[in-house]
Amino acid sequence: MKTRAAIQIAPGGQLLVDELEVPEPRADQVIVKLYSSGVCHSQLHQMENDSLPRPLVLGHEGTGIVAQVGRDVTHLKEGDHAIVTWVPRTPVRGRPAALPSGITYHEEPVHGSTYTWGEDVLISGDYVVPIPKDAPTDISCIVGCAVLTGAGAVLNTAKVRPGDSVAVYGVGGVGLCAIQMAAILEAYPIIAVDLTDEKLQLAQEFGATHMVNASKGDPVEAIQEITSGGVDYAFDAIGLKITNEQILPSTRGGGPGADNHGGMAVLIGLPGWDITINSRLFVTHQRQYRGSLGATYPDKDFAMFLRWYQEGKFPLDKLVTRRYRLDDINEACDALKAGEIAGRAIIEF
Repeated sequence: MKTRAAIQIAPGGQLLVDELEVPEPRADQVIVKLYSSGVCHSQLHQMENDSLPRPLVLGHEGTGIVAQVGRDVTHLKEGDHAIVTWVPRTPVRGRPAALPSGITYHEEPVHGSTYTWGEDVLISGDYVVPIPKDAPTDISCIVGCAVLTGAGAVLNTAKVRPGDSVAVYGVGGVGLCAIQMAAILEAYPIIAVDLTDEKLQLAQEFGATHMVNASKGDPVEAIQEITSGGVDYAFDAIGLKITNEQILPSTRGGGPGADNHGGMAVLIGLPGWDITINSRLFVTHQRQYRGSLGATYPDKDFAMFLRWYQEGKFPLDKLVTRRYRLDDINEACDALKAGEIAGRAIIEF
């Protein structure tokens, strides 16, 4: 079958919306006809990454209806509503192998084992999670990345508990989900850090109790002042060098002793290659610095996030602040790159 998708031919180049050739699914694959897809900042990094082979298809969070099912896929059937994600349902050790999907463009193999910037997706069934048919088919797509990444870092990586203090650098889609999760877990204070008052005001709607505009002063000093020494957990939902380096000194210090630990810095946003951190923050204060990469259990957590939306606890509708069509994908990417999207943008098919 043929389907339309956004394709990148060369690193740094614009996306071309054109037809792909999709074969019949292998035994472990499914075809999902998409209703919607999120537009994630990670794809901007991929579009500039000249080490990735081309032609390249992109996107990794989408909602659709299952159209075809390979013979070995048992958790899905045709007609099911489902979320396409980049985190496998089956727990793995290390990084999962990325196998070619079998899709071609002008008879050339297409790269990108997960993609959602297209009308039909051919993908391993392990990256497709069934959802109730009464779940929204538009805003639910962001559960496949933005929600699982931000909320998962707070819930499953840091394991925030009631009364823990939290700071979140960057309140785009992922950062807002981290803030909302911290609010659900009754953290206090919850400090939002960004460069614009508009985004900080939106963060208040998701549970932020304090706002720090980093364009107007040193956010590390502001956080230390608000908390009298630093937060229990600081999250970087941006991935810039400066924020990579700010989250650890934003946490509280510890000291000598078996249980005298300092705070934890958690890097969520995809970083560059090099950062510089004062090593004494680790040893003399027993602070921790770790990464969080899609820290979620898709089968269990997706149902929970959608239930929380229905209960009014997790406002997915407020997270989606812009909507585009597939033909406008370059406009969506440009807006995201320019920092014009307050929450999350989605594509509707």
